[in-house]
Amino acid sequence: MCCFKVAEKFVSINGEGPRAGELAVFLRFCGCNLNCGYCDTRWANTANVKYELASAEELVAYVKSTGVKNVTLTGGEPLLQAEIAYLIEMLGASGAEVEIETNGSVPLKNIVSLLHRPAVTADYKLPSSGMEKYMLTENFSYLTLRDAVKFVVGDKYDLLRAEEIINAYGLKEKCRVYFSPVFGKIKPEEIAEFMKERKLNSVRLQLQLHKIIWEPDRRGV
Repeated sequence: MCCFKVAEKFVSINGEGPRAGELAVFLRFCGCNLNCGYCDTRWANTANVKYELASAEELVAYVKSTGVKNVTLTGGEPLLQAEIAYLIEMLGASGAEVEIETNGSVPLKNIVSLLHRPAVTADYKLPSSGMEKYMLTENFSYLTLRDAVKFVVGDKYDLLRAEEIINAYGLKEKCRVYFSPVFGKIKPEEIAEFMKERKLNSVRLQLQLHKIIWEPDRRGV
């Protein structure tokens, strides 16, 4: 029986992505292969983080018990979990609508070929993150209109780089595209003005709802 390192599991409002504002069950896994300067879940990636070991069957049972159909697999980096594909298939077979949040540095090929293919929200790490060199742009070829690329923006240079990537890979035609401000680093109106100035049709500015509804550092929301 495979087991997953689960840092926390809870029901909340989905704070960002295509299902923002909808109820979702969150399964947050431990561990990440990146170290973004603005990471707001660094606690889940430390060597001494407290976690529970749970089997796929136990996690599916938990999701069913909540009565909530949307499931968000997040982290950390959930694609680092061994047998994550097995869990996705089991959740999908149970009737759950699965979304996986990935940091953009792990191949998507095996995930998008699953029978119960999840919706994918893939980050593209911009220069202010310090992690752009790890981005796998080949992942863009696997995205569809049900998926999303999220650019977490910290400054004007990030915005210019995001626009460059969007245009270079035709992302607006492939999938949904979001700009999300690094909390406390850039004003949303600065992003909105940039979008107006550059006429960025089909790009969405999205704020993290959970940081507006609750305290920004609160866990379990």
